[in-house]
Amino acid sequence: MSRTWLVRSSADAQTAGMTNISYERGLALLQQIHGGHAGEAMVAAQRDICPDFATMSIEWAMGGIMARPGLDLKTRQLVVIAACVTLGHAQPQLRAHTEGALAVGATRDEIVETILQTLFYAGGAAVANALQTVKDVLP
Repeated sequence: MSRTWLVRSSADAQTAGMTNISYERGLALLQQIHGGHAGEAMVAAQRDICPDFATMSIEWAMGGIMARPGLDLKTRQLVVIAACVTLGHAQPQLRAHTEGALAVGATRDEIVETILQTLFYAGGAAVANALQTVKDVLP
């Protein structure tokens, strides 16, 4: 597992009252889903400006939400893609989660269909922009 994403040391995490288990689980999922992709870059970019946000993202979003039982990682990634499209202003996150979806087994067609599914909820402009955002990521 890459330690380049480690925002705080384990001792710092314990001092801050964070659950080390959630952080470690989140770090492992981050590597599995986003290793070497845009997701890694987004976390790394937060280190200099707000390491707490990066730590919270690893611990809460990845180790807390993404690691929950009930949905497999591919389904979770497709849900996040749909949410990013619907927001309409989350292009970096959309790109990162598209790469993540591919890493956990989603196909090009599943990702395109997920984006298209949001047409009546997010609007045509959001869908068109999303398709342009992910086109160079898709195989």
